Amino acid sequence: MQLKNCHNIKDFRKMAKSRIPSPLFHYIDGGADDEVTLRRNTQAFDTYDLIPNGLADVAEIDLTTTILGHKISSPLFLAPTGMSRLFHHEGEYASSKAAEKHGTYFGLSTLSSVSIEDVGAHTSGPKMFQIYIHKDRGLTYELIERCKKAKFTALCLTIDTIVAGNRERDLRTGMTMPPKFTLASLANFAMRPRWVMNYLTHPNFELANLVGRTEKGSQENISVIDYINSQFDTKLCWDDAKQAIDAWGGPFAIKGVMSVEDAKRSVDIGASAIMISNHGGRQLDHSPAPFDLLEEIVDAVGGKIEIICDGGIQRGTHVLKALALGANACSMGRAYLYGLAAGGQKGVEAVLEKFEAELKRDMMLMGLNSLDKLDASKVRRRNW
Repeated sequence: MQLKNCHNIKDFRKMAKSRIPSPLFHYIDGGADDEVTLRRNTQAFDTYDLIPNGLADVAEIDLTTTILGHKISSPLFLAPTGMSRLFHHEGEYASSKAAEKHGTYFGLSTLSSVSIEDVGAHTSGPKMFQIYIHKDRGLTYELIERCKKAKFTALCLTIDTIVAGNRERDLRTGMTMPPKFTLASLANFAMRPRWVMNYLTHPNFELANLVGRTEKGSQENISVIDYINSQFDTKLCWDDAKQAIDAWGGPFAIKGVMSVEDAKRSVDIGASAIMISNHGGRQLDHSPAPFDLLEEIVDAVGGKIEIICDGGIQRGTHVLKALALGANACSMGRAYLYGLAAGGQKGVEAVLEKFEAELKRDMMLMGLNSLDKLDASKVRRRNW
């Protein structure tokens, strides 16, 4: 299979599965417990129809919008995801460069395999850094200062990962960082010789932002679940979020907001944006889909804070539905990781190109030439 034959995210997923070892694919692909929320995230978009209008001038389509202090060319950006060099040897270099080429945000995780400084030097596009509050609070504020020096555009704090979700696929496959080559896992890796060759002939995997600060995940093999449970602070509270906002002093998002109450608290502490997100269904199973919460959160805080819908997006129509219900932008994680695993930077670019083509075509079919004309009148809840 080749990238030119990938016509949708399911195709990119299939190609990714054929390119990388099974434990790594299932790390991207899996969710928590019974994966009810994982499936629900995408299914939720089916609850609304789009309402088209004809005889409109749609010769020119404007997809630009402004989010977190920066104008971007598309309302969809790359959410922060960890350890990308496990999925392709180009890792975060590839994804950040693809985002820059398409004029949209790239999100870099604390658990990235390329450092803040290297990404800052590698791309001039808008960049968001995602922080977790570690038990070592000094480490958290050190990361914020490094982002300032590397000229990152915005920061976001993930609040839904004080303890790892029950990711049973990772438990079954023995997923670790770095990958552990054991007799049990050898067959999985041997079936992907191209991945093995690239892994062995490129710099060693490490959690690049944490080298010299923690041995976990860089100098020793550890599961992602064990890393989260041993390093992240379960005492995290809203005062910590406020202190991080004050320390950064620029555009700041709270990621993992899943209730009106938390949305209001985010406004109160001075956040610039909220990312309605359940961590891709990887944390609390049976929680709602972000799209299902969008209306009530927009009703509560719309106009007071920017709202980003994060989770389950696989089509341009999904983005348009979220914007029509009041989201200012959307972000994706799995979708572009499938592209990265399938073909590095070209794979991520192919994913972004597919979304942009769908967005433009769907806008034309709806009779809209700019995003500011999307509102609740352009969608209708299905009568099941």
